[in-house]
Amino acid sequence: MYLVKALKLNNIEKPFISFLDISRELGISSESARVTAHRYVKNGILVRIKPNIFVPAERWRYFADENRFEVANLLQVPSYVSLTTALAYYGITTQIQRDYIESVSTRRSLEKQIKQVLFRFSKLSGRLYGGFEKRDGFFIALPEKALLDAVYLASLGKYALDVAAIDVNGLNQDVLRNLSESYPEKTKRMMRDYGFIGPA
Repeated sequence: MYLVKALKLNNIEKPFISFLDISRELGISSESARVTAHRYVKNGILVRIKPNIFVPAERWRYFADENRFEVANLLQVPSYVSLTTALAYYGITTQIQRDYIESVSTRRSLEKQIKQVLFRFSKLSGRLYGGFEKRDGFFIALPEKALLDAVYLASLGKYALDVAAIDVNGLNQDVLRNLSESYPEKTKRMMRDYGFIGPA
């Protein structure tokens, strides 16, 4: 009976569920839903993302990259997926990241492990925070911005970028030059030295 009841949570047709969803689906009070959620997390039936955000464990196993990007956005607000994770998503780098999601935020740098996935957030100053868009429910840097974020953090000694893996053919040079204007001269110089920004 216990497991049969728990499996009913898979009927909720959205990627993330809350105490309210649990209460409605199982026909229990809000307080009982809180107790049930904590028990289900302890028993591996639910995966806790944040205090009132959960994912059924069975659904978590089959989460696509896009779902994991949504999780990243939820873990640190505001934030957007960037750096090598975004570059790999766009096919700009041949470097493959498995179970590792990188984002940037105006808040503190942070790492959070959820099951087998490590979510890493790097801090950017407010003036550099931008150049991203919302796609399919998650915020992600434009490919050009993801590269600039990576080179900027590398210039500070805070990021290891695999320069040889980058394919600049997938980048828009006009967008790259425009976005680079907000970055320090050291970042722009490194972009030129690596051949990421060509002659105007």
